[in-house]
Amino acid sequence: MVVSMIQLIFEIPDVDNIKEKRRIIRSVKDKLQRRFHMSAAEVDLQDSLSFAQIGGALVSNSRTFGETVLRKAFEMIERETPVRIHDMNIHSEEF
Repeated sequence: MVVSMIQLIFEIPDVDNIKEKRRIIRSVKDKLQRRFHMSAAEVDLQDSLSFAQIGGALVSNSRTFGETVLRKAFEMIERETPVRIHDMNIHSEEF
């Protein structure tokens, strides 16, 4: 069993309140869960109005497959969401 994980730190420009930030984060998490069948959660920076950190995980039987799916998820976030990516890490663990 291989668990592939992604961690994203991004800036959400032009956000005026926490409600708007939560709406954008929820949209990102929902897209990751629906399109890529992976788990996703906001894991840090909850107190920041303009920054967020999201973690995601995918269980599969192949490191290559898991990391490919996560790279596609990252590309989707870059294309379709109003955020600026500051950091992205993909890592796989075999159990």
